[in-house]
Amino acid sequence: MSDILFSPFKLGPIELKNRVVMSPMTRSRSIGNVPGDIVAKYYGQRAEAGLIITEGVSPSPNGLGYARIPGIFSDEQVNAWKAVTEAVHAKGGRIFMQMMHTGRIGHPANLPANGEIIGPSAIKAAGNMWTDAQGNQPHPEPRAMTLDDIKSAIAEYANGAKNAIKAGFDGVELHGANGYLIDQFLNPAANQRSDEYGGTPEKRNRFAIEVARAVADAIGKERLGIRISPFGVFNDQVIFPEIEAQYGALAKSLSDIGIAYIHIVDHSSMGAPKPEAATVSAIRSNFKGALILSGGYDRARAEADLEAGKGELVAFGRPFVSNPDLVKRMKSGAELAAPDASTFYTPGEKGYTDYPALA
Repeated sequence: MSDILFSPFKLGPIELKNRVVMSPMTRSRSIGNVPGDIVAKYYGQRAEAGLIITEGVSPSPNGLGYARIPGIFSDEQVNAWKAVTEAVHAKGGRIFMQMMHTGRIGHPANLPANGEIIGPSAIKAAGNMWTDAQGNQPHPEPRAMTLDDIKSAIAEYANGAKNAIKAGFDGVELHGANGYLIDQFLNPAANQRSDEYGGTPEKRNRFAIEVARAVADAIGKERLGIRISPFGVFNDQVIFPEIEAQYGALAKSLSDIGIAYIHIVDHSSMGAPKPEAATVSAIRSNFKGALILSGGYDRARAEADLEAGKGELVAFGRPFVSNPDLVKRMKSGAELAAPDASTFYTPGEKGYTDYPALA
């Protein structure tokens, strides 16, 4: 087996010590939407990864749809994140903040007093949302965003990115996947607008492109990536006929901006539809930057896909939850510990920072 996975890679101006990426994973440990000491400990434990991408962090009070997820819009949050970036950098790691605005996926009980559930259109998502105050609650109908709301949201992303750099992050990933705000604009299930932000594939792409451009202008295009999920059906999204053309065009626009990478979600290992090869190929051929592959990878498959030139980096999610030293374990062929799914989103250290590394 080759060792491409463990070879260094230059992502824009950033030197990565290997091609192993820790996937962004919501862990719901930030009480009051501020990351505490255990969050710094958790990421510091996993700094062997070439690149860590944090859990989704909201650039806006409106985007804090889940219980106990962190933000990046207040001074308190910026200062708290500094402990996280310092913990990772102290061990020679690199870390990007994933910015996730939840849009219509949320509940008022999870938002601060000045927060509001908004989305591209006034279409509620099916299903429920956990709230610490009221248990499971159905998703409410979002308020359809006005053009002013859209401008404000774009500015919040740019400001959040500046705050992330201020907190010491090496860069930012936009969460344009899994049915959150950017993906809501991309997908006709959530976007039934008839203005310049909806109605055609080109117009549905517009919000994502404008957010990317604003963030690139704020922090530098070489410190920006985006995560996308063509064929994703999570959070009540749908598969639609123009996916290949729409995502090919989106990749071309993002390439023209000059962002560092596109991170493609493939959740077929968890039962979701597999992204069609033609769509992945359209993204690959239209984008000049790096591609991060993700979705149920082990070392052998990662090496094979890197060898075949399908991407430059490979993201691992759940194995990182229970194996803080995943890179070392994969390298040595050591057994991987299994994660305890019942503690994925619970507060506290259990199932978070208490998984042991190899002796």
